[in-house]
Amino acid sequence: MSRPAGSQLKLTWECISNHYDGDTFLAELTLTNQSDAPLSGNDWAIYFNACRKVKPGTVTGGVDMVHVNGDLSKLVPTADFGTLAPGESRSIRYVGLFWVIQETDAPLGFYVVYGDGQADARAEAIGDPEIVPFTRPEQRNRSNGDKVPYVTADTRYADNEALTLLPADQVGRITPTPLESSFGGGSYTFSHDTPVVFPVALEREAAFLRQTLKDLTGTEFHGAARGKGIVLQLGQVAVADSGAAAEAYTLEVNADGIVITGASAHGVFNGIQSLRQLLPLDAWRNPQPTLSVPFGKVKDAPRFAYRGMHLDVGRNFSSKQTILRLLDCMALYKLNKFHFHLTDDEGWRLEIPSLPELTEIGSLRGFTTTETDNLVPSFGSGAEVEHSHGTGFYTRAEYIEILKFAAARHIEVVPEFDVPGHARSAIKAMNVRYDRLVKAGKQAEAEYYLLADFDDVSKYESVQLWHDNVICIALDGAYHFIETVIRDVKEMYAEAGVEWKTMHTGGDEVPAGVWEGSPKCQAFMQQHGLNGTRELLDHFLARYRDILKKYDLTFGGWEEIALTSETVDGAHVHKPNPKFVNANFQPYVWNNVWGWGQEDFAYQLANAGYKVVLCNVTNLYFDLAYEKDPQEPGYYWGGFINTRKAFEFCPLDIYTTAKLNLFGGELGDSLKDKARLTADGTRNVLGIQGELWGENARSGTRVEHFAMPRIVALAERAWAADPGWTFIADEGERDRRMQADWNQFANRLGQRELPRLDGFLGGYGYRVPVPGARIEGGKLLANIESPGFVLRYTTDGSEPNAASPAYTGPVAVSGTVTLAAFTTTNRRGRSVQVG
Repeated sequence: MSRPAGSQLKLTWECISNHYDGDTFLAELTLTNQSDAPLSGNDWAIYFNACRKVKPGTVTGGVDMVHVNGDLSKLVPTADFGTLAPGESRSIRYVGLFWVIQETDAPLGFYVVYGDGQADARAEAIGDPEIVPFTRPEQRNRSNGDKVPYVTADTRYADNEALTLLPADQVGRITPTPLESSFGGGSYTFSHDTPVVFPVALEREAAFLRQTLKDLTGTEFHGAARGKGIVLQLGQVAVADSGAAAEAYTLEVNADGIVITGASAHGVFNGIQSLRQLLPLDAWRNPQPTLSVPFGKVKDAPRFAYRGMHLDVGRNFSSKQTILRLLDCMALYKLNKFHFHLTDDEGWRLEIPSLPELTEIGSLRGFTTTETDNLVPSFGSGAEVEHSHGTGFYTRAEYIEILKFAAARHIEVVPEFDVPGHARSAIKAMNVRYDRLVKAGKQAEAEYYLLADFDDVSKYESVQLWHDNVICIALDGAYHFIETVIRDVKEMYAEAGVEWKTMHTGGDEVPAGVWEGSPKCQAFMQQHGLNGTRELLDHFLARYRDILKKYDLTFGGWEEIALTSETVDGAHVHKPNPKFVNANFQPYVWNNVWGWGQEDFAYQLANAGYKVVLCNVTNLYFDLAYEKDPQEPGYYWGGFINTRKAFEFCPLDIYTTAKLNLFGGELGDSLKDKARLTADGTRNVLGIQGELWGENARSGTRVEHFAMPRIVALAERAWAADPGWTFIADEGERDRRMQADWNQFANRLGQRELPRLDGFLGGYGYRVPVPGARIEGGKLLANIESPGFVLRYTTDGSEPNAASPAYTGPVAVSGTVTLAAFTTTNRRGRSVQVG
């Protein structure tokens, strides 16, 4: 019989209220049949992805919502559904757990399946629903106890009121801020006739500089072994209190030319980045035949040795070009570690030649009845496998290219292959391998890389709602698998001519209940005298450590690996696990959500002797929404992380400047008993890292929006000297000092760094700040968080464009005013309306 095509089914979604019944929300999904055929019968289902679970028994409209796995659920008709006639709409209400206050909380990636549950089932894409705007307080607040104000044009205006536009000569020229710099009158002007002078040891750095100068002038620069011009050289650079003295450099510009002296080749490269930032901004957008650099001297070195950026491509795939663009931005701001999250439950993204199923199955997402052809859709990736943001992987050759590209920029690539949890893509791929070989009569070979106990009846649910995403660590296949992946990846590094130093093993979010119903795990624990699954996990980690030691790799992982839990007065208390202090284990610590009681994990571990990398969610999770505005993409489970939050991060004292918990309530004295860093603990803090998780990174454009300008603030805190805020005892004076420093940095963003990015790599897609605005006495007042942007407005209801009037000060207006910020290339940010 005739059925509506997926494209003929329209969906609208609305949050009715987050103040419904405790920590639940009420939402409405409206399904409209725009076809000429009825939707009837009981053999169809509409699948979708949603980050919130539905409360059982609350669904109306003649349908039920069934959780499939992960964030995948489906609508199925009940006996009450009847028929959805042509042109008819059906309202479906349901209660969900927790809250939905951003557009990215809405369900998405809908598709209809006819013949659901049958071998010949077919799927047709519907797409994302139309989202009804969030306008009422009960839609925009998580609960009645949510004190975090939602952002409006008026609140932005108030937040920005203390900012002032600084004269250009008062705005820092180099970011991150160098240890010492001074600039005098005059400048050195050069063109392609000016040689780049360098020794053989700096050939790679010279090649990078010459390409940069070609990009800015349009002409080739030649090299020379001696002489004057732009001189690159190695030499001693005396700096104190640097976490990486070998990265130190000096930069001198006078009438004779430019001299960059580095304590190492990496130091020279850092000096080149500072030189690039001194070149004219206009040349980044429109190449100029001659370039001028102001006379001056710079002496500089980083505060921390580890200055990292993380990108998750497992949840949603990012193209090779997106990765290269991110690496180029990292290099410009002297970040030196790229944490490449290559695998997760929802995708395996690197070709492993010895295990082709990993990408043949694990890199694809779309409609499937068996998951022997591809994985199920996640995060709205939809029914179609091809051209989906859930599908993709890097070939061996592409990964080698990425390694070489990063190495030329002195960036270490730290790959992450997440185990034993977050491993569903690998498990499913190895199941397919197993079935293929068993059918071929090769049972032993089939079991060699098997990751699942098929008789496991353990009941668990991961944070991301999966029920089958943890490797069976009692199987030898788990260890064969790990070592084979390492061996293949090691060969890629060798072919790239790059040393592989650190393997990030994940190790996080292993849910309660795993392995308890696995016959193989229970037999293994009994055989080896292991008491409980925690000891089984420690056994796994010790064996994993031995494999990594064999390949001379540092054991990186999330903090859970380094923590153990014990019961004190009936409560679970986490403490450093003494078993791995001397195991060359490097924990990356993220959990410091204000009010959760786990704010001091990083300091506990550092004090216990672990070398830690700080990845604090409250300041450095760049996939979280910039602000509490429904249109701002990103989650907010760890807070709203604007650029200022990243800028104000105090790595060695996170408490002094902390004031509010996740819901905007006063922290009071809740942090008074938390661990502080000891002298030894301070030395064990390797550095800091920004995190960009992929759930909402559905495109390269979205990745760049999330990353910038927060990366610039990350670099400032990772490289520049401690600003000293936490040593100011008086809170009022401390706040004034922080505001003055933020004003300086905000001007650097608005007047220098973001205009430079407008021309960098053809234009980097940073988030254009949203204006603040209000109307007082019939006049428009407006401002921006990055002084220097042009604001344009209209009063006729249209969106501003490059020809619209520029806001230069209070101006008389009437009616509704629409206002937006524009970049130097006339890219428009999100508009606001007032009046």
